[in-house]
Amino acid sequence: MEAKRLLRLVFVILSTVLLLFLTLINLPYGANQPEAQLDCATYSPWCTSKNRIQQKTILKKKPPPIPTRHHSSDVPRHPLDPLTVQEFNKIRAVLSAHPLFKSSPYALHSVVLQEPPKPLVLAWRKGDPLPTRKASVVARVDGDSHVLTVDIDAGEVTQSQHDKEAASLSGFPTMTIEDMTSAMWAPLSNASFNRTIAERGIDLADLACLPISTGWFGKSEESRRLIKVQCYSTKGTANFYMRPIEGLTVLVDLDTKEVLEVSDNGRDIPIPAAANTDYRFSALNKKQVKRIVNPISLEQPEGPSFTVEDEHTVKWANWEFHLKPDPRAGVIVSQAVVRDPGTGEMRSVMYKGFASELFVPYMDPTDAWYFKTYMDAGEYGFGLQAMPLDPLNDCPRNAHYMDAVFPAADGIPYVRSNMVCVFESYAGDIAWRHSECPITDMEIREVRPKVTLVVRMAASVANYDYIVDWEFQTDGLIRVKVGLSGILMVKGSPFVNMNQVKEQENLYGTLLSENVIGVIHDHYVTFHLDMDVDGSDNSFVKVNLQREHDSPDNAPRQSYLKAVRNVAKTEKDAQVKLKLYDPSEFHVINPSKKTRVGNPVGYKVVPGGTAASLLDLDDPPQKRGAFTNNQIWVSPYNETEQWAGGLFVSQSQGEDTLAVWSERDRAIENKDIVVWYTLGFHHIPCQEDFPIMPTVSSSFDLKPVNFFENNPILRMPPNVDKDLPTCKAAASA
Repeated sequence: MEAKRLLRLVFVILSTVLLLFLTLINLPYGANQPEAQLDCATYSPWCTSKNRIQQKTILKKKPPPIPTRHHSSDVPRHPLDPLTVQEFNKIRAVLSAHPLFKSSPYALHSVVLQEPPKPLVLAWRKGDPLPTRKASVVARVDGDSHVLTVDIDAGEVTQSQHDKEAASLSGFPTMTIEDMTSAMWAPLSNASFNRTIAERGIDLADLACLPISTGWFGKSEESRRLIKVQCYSTKGTANFYMRPIEGLTVLVDLDTKEVLEVSDNGRDIPIPAAANTDYRFSALNKKQVKRIVNPISLEQPEGPSFTVEDEHTVKWANWEFHLKPDPRAGVIVSQAVVRDPGTGEMRSVMYKGFASELFVPYMDPTDAWYFKTYMDAGEYGFGLQAMPLDPLNDCPRNAHYMDAVFPAADGIPYVRSNMVCVFESYAGDIAWRHSECPITDMEIREVRPKVTLVVRMAASVANYDYIVDWEFQTDGLIRVKVGLSGILMVKGSPFVNMNQVKEQENLYGTLLSENVIGVIHDHYVTFHLDMDVDGSDNSFVKVNLQREHDSPDNAPRQSYLKAVRNVAKTEKDAQVKLKLYDPSEFHVINPSKKTRVGNPVGYKVVPGGTAASLLDLDDPPQKRGAFTNNQIWVSPYNETEQWAGGLFVSQSQGEDTLAVWSERDRAIENKDIVVWYTLGFHHIPCQEDFPIMPTVSSSFDLKPVNFFENNPILRMPPNVDKDLPTCKAAASA
């Protein structure tokens, strides 16, 4: 017996040493590779969502790398263009020579363009010199957070009063990929953890672990930067998420990589079976594969109608806007303008729009689950988790792909290839139509097809995949859509059938398969929308539909609806909780610009299917996610207020959120204002979500309201047969 224990111990030690060695040789610290080599497809540990580790034995064949455009010679051509490879290298050189970084170990958690002041950007015209290029840097040096500004041309590092105040906030910056990688391996240095894995009969070679943000639940969590690690078995499937080692949670100090605690409360819960969990086409039983629809594609024999100029300026139909990837927001749409069909003038609609924060609380209070209240943008980086898009499946033919260049923790830039795609979409929808009825004896049938332009990115934040679309329509409408797909985060269970579950027992979710529970959870995506409707000075108007009553002497009706307009004077006036039986429209107007008949020009926020948080307002997760307390907020423009959950989200206490800023109740009438809209989902898992989810989506619209003098696509011609390609079905069809 002793000999067996000794052999087991030797095996665990050797396995741990081997895994640590493999980790060290794959970590990107201190790499000196040229930018062209740092492609996401090659350096997969940098790109894997939440840096999950999937053993090579699972991947039967390494996918070919996606061709990447060479970026080393890129130069900025627009004030809002992202930082280039050359600029990243210069920033790294400037910082490495600065006294703060010379004597202590450091990590760069964020290096992005510090956008020039808004008036300078609005005044800039193509051909003008660019405003001074600066970078905003968030760094951790010797256990402290620093917010700095680097003047790239002058080679100077400064820290403003706001930077100092930001650095003093509670919470920590977005984790680096290196943080996640090293934290994932930390448990292997702990004998108690290794013993538990061995006793459960799991081979270390089959282990896959995730670094999971801890949230904030009290004073004991304030002095250290913490992460929790939970693990899965990859044996027999690539879908290790369906094989959780339930109840095993390791608390790790993210700075020292010290294991602080191992909680093991699930020894009696079996690891779910691997059967029928693998979703890869190559792993499916080919006899069961069925093509239920014929291949379909949008053909464009004359090519797409849009152009991308200077790498980041998109022009299509009557739209023009600036587009760039971002490590935190994912994708940022700026300076969206639309052409007026009457005057030919390019009129401003939105200065800047992006996903500001994602809040994903799980509804299970048990020890291994209560802390799962993710802030995916501020903790993990929504853009950092964006994977290369798959041509023909993520995006159709004739799509234009845009790469991102991000820095590693040591400042060396790398390329995230094919992160964003732009394409035209036609799904047979109708832009407008009218057929005259027979009784008029007028043979009129006028129909126009609806073609749209879509900007898409997809972020694989560990198990979940978020698809974010910005859709531009020729009638001036902007639709923002979020799709949820990927894999549920599931809980191991002793139950294999619902007949084993006592009526009073709370599963906190749905039994999806034998020993697998899909835990109930919410998703909230809060968008920052800096609206500039025909200029920067706008107002927010609630147009409330109210029931009115009339005298029987005036009409046989008893009731009708009346639109009552209320201009929001301050932030609190503009806070909106959507109510089905108290309907309103929400207009952003320019009070100084009127139509021919005297209506103020505007755009309205049109909510789609959404959800509201049901958590207690004083529950710690909801304090941090207080920006979801309303579906709509309006604040005065402030370049320092971009992230709804605060600048430092990880382990924050909720003192730097949109809800806190809005308590100041600042004036917003006829001001430069920002609209914040939260798209929400309640998710009660069902068996159709197993082993991978069909996409569920919802959206909201930014729609013209008295912006144009009349229908802006009235003059658009219909399709005629001679303009379209002739496609014939195969003879065997």
